[in-house]
Amino acid sequence: MKTIKWPLIFIGPCFLGLVIFTYIPVLMSFGLSFSYWNLLGAPKWVGLENYFSVLTDPLFWKTLQNTCIFAGASVTLQVIASLGVALLLSKVFRGVGIFRTLFFLPVITPMVSIALVWGWLYDPQYGGLNALLKVFGVSPIAWLYDPHWAMPAIILLRVWKEMGYTMIILLAGLQGIPEHLDESAALDGANSWQRFWWVTLPMLSPTLFFVITVSLMNALQAFDAVYLLTEGGPQHSTQVLVYWLFQNAFQFYKVGPASAIAYILFLLILSVTMIQWWFRKRWVLHES
Repeated sequence: MKTIKWPLIFIGPCFLGLVIFTYIPVLMSFGLSFSYWNLLGAPKWVGLENYFSVLTDPLFWKTLQNTCIFAGASVTLQVIASLGVALLLSKVFRGVGIFRTLFFLPVITPMVSIALVWGWLYDPQYGGLNALLKVFGVSPIAWLYDPHWAMPAIILLRVWKEMGYTMIILLAGLQGIPEHLDESAALDGANSWQRFWWVTLPMLSPTLFFVITVSLMNALQAFDAVYLLTEGGPQHSTQVLVYWLFQNAFQFYKVGPASAIAYILFLLILSVTMIQWWFRKRWVLHES
């Protein structure tokens, strides 16, 4: 009994915090998704009305499309760029630790600070990015004010900020690949590309599966960059699900629809994760 008591004492505060600040709010929001509540009076049960109102709103489908485009594009670019950098930094050379640190710094930098800097870079008149384009004879672009360029601008910022996290994990995966496999392939006459495609990539696939899954889950919940730089505009071109949830709850005081959006997003993330796991499982069975 004594051996059980002390572990319970140590994990008790953490478990209590999870119950109070995670599990209870999740259950309450689930109940509110079936209710009408404007943060003032008592919640009123309305059944599935919130879900119907969200799913029949044309803005929902625009927002869902934006979310999927943002997640798909940002994760694809992030993984490709991170893998390229990880391959370069997996080599031992002088100052490699400094380069790894520099690539990881954006991950731990507060998003507010990043938004201030990138907001200046994207400034249509005085921004550094347009100044660079001007050198090559390209006309200035209203990055955050043009519906065609606002989403690519947010995606680029996201890739730059999150690339270091993915790079570190992929770097750890690369360092876990036995060197004799690459050496054996080289002795058999395989060139660099063939060794990467037939040796490195298959051995790295569990790590790739992890980073793609986690990155997609995070990208589908994107909020801070949109909130700080575009507020969903222009013309709803950067409106994503979590920002729309925030607007419904804290700007329009429609807590019921906001809770419904949260659970629709939960089902979307769950579906994407299950599909990824299904493809991963089939790939593993095929390989074995």
